[in-house]
Amino acid sequence: MTVSLPQVRQNLRRQRRAVNRFQQRQSEQQVLQQLIRLPEFKQARKIGLYLDAFGEIYTRRIMQFCWKQQKDVYLPMICSMNQRLVWVKINRHQYQNQRFSYHPLGMHEPMASRGQLTKELDLIIMPLLACDHAGTRIGMGGGYYDRTLAIAPCQPYRLGLAHEFQMVQQSLPREAWDQPLDGLLTPKKLYRFKR
Repeated sequence: MTVSLPQVRQNLRRQRRAVNRFQQRQSEQQVLQQLIRLPEFKQARKIGLYLDAFGEIYTRRIMQFCWKQQKDVYLPMICSMNQRLVWVKINRHQYQNQRFSYHPLGMHEPMASRGQLTKELDLIIMPLLACDHAGTRIGMGGGYYDRTLAIAPCQPYRLGLAHEFQMVQQSLPREAWDQPLDGLLTPKKLYRFKR
């Protein structure tokens, strides 16, 4: 029996919301321990991250580790003119003081008028709903990451973060505009893909 994409989205959203805080903190720590050994992370100076809002893997410890290692942290902001993401550099002080605006889609964004283009980053760590063994990424459905990555085909390295249950066994449909991942990091394993 084949499960439709809307069903996959609905099931995974429900599973992701059911992950409790203790499990989230454990997952965040396990992901960080793997991430710090990753060559692409070690070499990166400018790292795009996300603020967790919908049950994604937490990113607070990753940000703190980046600042400790003198790496620049950038958060996505939706550009209303073209519906793509730009990346706004934030520091520890801005993060701790919650200097963010609320976006109508339900997440927080950095407060800024301008941001960097994706191609200026060395590594982008992104959330997702599902990923398959070919690196096909299914997001929340807005297409912001796909539109943004389509104009930055070579740079940066694209790394998804997910709970283990978000790595699905079935092949996900990939449209011409869908942008695959280079790697996926779960609390248990790193998966690498060929784009």
